[in-house]
Amino acid sequence: MFLPTDEKQFAFWAMRRNGMANIAIAKQLGISRQAVSHALIQMDEKIEAVLRDMAKANSIAAEKVNAERGVLIGRSIPFRTAAIIFVSEKHGIQVWFEHEGDCGSCERYPECIELLWDYAGELGVKIEKTDDPTKMADELFQKVREMI
Repeated sequence: MFLPTDEKQFAFWAMRRNGMANIAIAKQLGISRQAVSHALIQMDEKIEAVLRDMAKANSIAAEKVNAERGVLIGRSIPFRTAAIIFVSEKHGIQVWFEHEGDCGSCERYPECIELLWDYAGELGVKIEKTDDPTKMADELFQKVREMI
């Protein structure tokens, strides 16, 4: 399933995830609170469906799903490790498997650092500055687990 991150509903959802109340979203955008509430209900349904579809596609058994935060916590069946699927405003749907990587020699190193910093920023989560994406991910996703 496609996640329409360019739609108004997604913008409302992102505002709520950033801590805005429905009434504040409505006032800022000059629409009714009921319109915001209706849009958020629809977006939550879309996000939950996308998270569950991604879990199924990646053989991840879901343990916790929080559509308001855009997070699914689970366990990879084939890899036998913790996994997290999350919605990033900038990076879309992402799947992260808990692992001990050799980040220094990985060609995706800069992408991982950027993704983790961006996602932490989107959630308003402070993480320790380090050059090791594995440590950053461990810290970030532990905080995410505590949020949901």
